[in-house]
Amino acid sequence: MIKAFTARFSPALLVPATLLAVCLSTLTVRAQTRLYDPISLPANNEITDSLSDKDIPTGQGGFARDYVVNLDAGDNVAIDLTSENFDTIVTLLKNGATVAENDDGADGSTNSLLFTRIKEKGAYIIRVRAFGETAGGEFKLKVRRLREI
Repeated sequence: MIKAFTARFSPALLVPATLLAVCLSTLTVRAQTRLYDPISLPANNEITDSLSDKDIPTGQGGFARDYVVNLDAGDNVAIDLTSENFDTIVTLLKNGATVAENDDGADGSTNSLLFTRIKEKGAYIIRVRAFGETAGGEFKLKVRRLREI
C-alpha cells in the first residue's frame, strides 16, 4: 500500500517541496547578506549619526556602528569622533583586524581622536562604539587625510 501511495503521489509532493526548499534558501541568503552592511561615509568623510541598541552588540553591554572608507597606502589620517551623549571609542579595522584604536583624546575629554598612517590601500572599517554599557546617542565622525608640508 505504501509503495502504491509513493508511486502515485511522490512526483506531486516532490515538486512543491523542491520549490519550497529553493524559496527558503533564497530568503536565507538574502537575510544573511543584509546581516552586516557597513555604512559608506559621504564624499566629505563627515557624518552626524546616532548609536542605539539597534546597532551591532559589542558583547560588553554596548553597541557599535560601522562605516566603510577607502584609503590609500601612505595616507596619514585623523579620525575624530565626538559625542555629548556617550564616552566614545573609535577603531580602524582592515579585513577584520584592528589597525588602530583610540578611547579618549589628548584634550582630556571622553571624545576619541585617532592618528595613523595607512600601510595598505583598500577598504577600511571605522567602528564607532560606546565605552562600557552606555546605550549611545548622537555623535559626529570626521575622517581627514593629513598632508605633509
